[in-house]
Amino acid sequence: MKRLRYWIVALLVVAIYIWSFTGIEFTGIKETAGEITVAILKGLFNPDWGYVYLPEGEDLLRGLLDTLAIAFLGTFITAVLTVPFAFWAANNMSGQSWISGSGKFVLTLVRVFPEIVLAIMFIKAVGPGAFAGVLALGLHSIGMLGKLFSEAIENMDLGPTEALTATGANRLQTLWFAVIPQVLPEFMSFTLYRFEINVRSAAILGIIGAGGIGTPLIFALEARSWDRVGIILLGIIVMVTLIDIISGYIRKKLV
Repeated sequence: MKRLRYWIVALLVVAIYIWSFTGIEFTGIKETAGEITVAILKGLFNPDWGYVYLPEGEDLLRGLLDTLAIAFLGTFITAVLTVPFAFWAANNMSGQSWISGSGKFVLTLVRVFPEIVLAIMFIKAVGPGAFAGVLALGLHSIGMLGKLFSEAIENMDLGPTEALTATGANRLQTLWFAVIPQVLPEFMSFTLYRFEINVRSAAILGIIGAGGIGTPLIFALEARSWDRVGIILLGIIVMVTLIDIISGYIRKKLV
């Protein structure tokens, strides 16, 4: 019976793949695709090192720092605002299922909109720049972190909570001394992981005008300045790699 289920699932997956590919209108690879690919690779091996730091004007270091600032502020806003949403959505923190269900629905609703869609909306609302990128990352990440935070709360050990309640502790004391110490390491680990994702997202959001290193990248691509494209891509690779290594080390110490 189990083997039959596996075969049914496998056939369904294959059918979905076939249906997906048949719906794609493939008109062939453009003739310029190979030239552009070769040009970008040449730019990576012959980057514009003079763009790393310029005494005046925008340069690579300023763009990377702007990207880090956007990602950090967006993640910080998310980490603060997500906590009440997580307790709202956790099943074991509310007496009735419709309360946690409504919290999960709100988090799902926020999670539906991608960062790039939110960035376009905020650019129209507050204008292009880093502020729109921070708002887009901060709002979208609430839906993602809220789900992880609420699951951490639901999976915690209820023994300390029940013990404090039995000794007469009120709800605030129970949260502070029994719940927070258990979930805080996981909260911090999830926040660091989300920061890694936000760094990558901040680099992309700059392409549509939400600040960061993506803005000079799209300008360099449009100007076909492949050596500048190369140094920007190298900068992004180095920055993301370093952040992944440092964040991974810290998360191992926390959990």
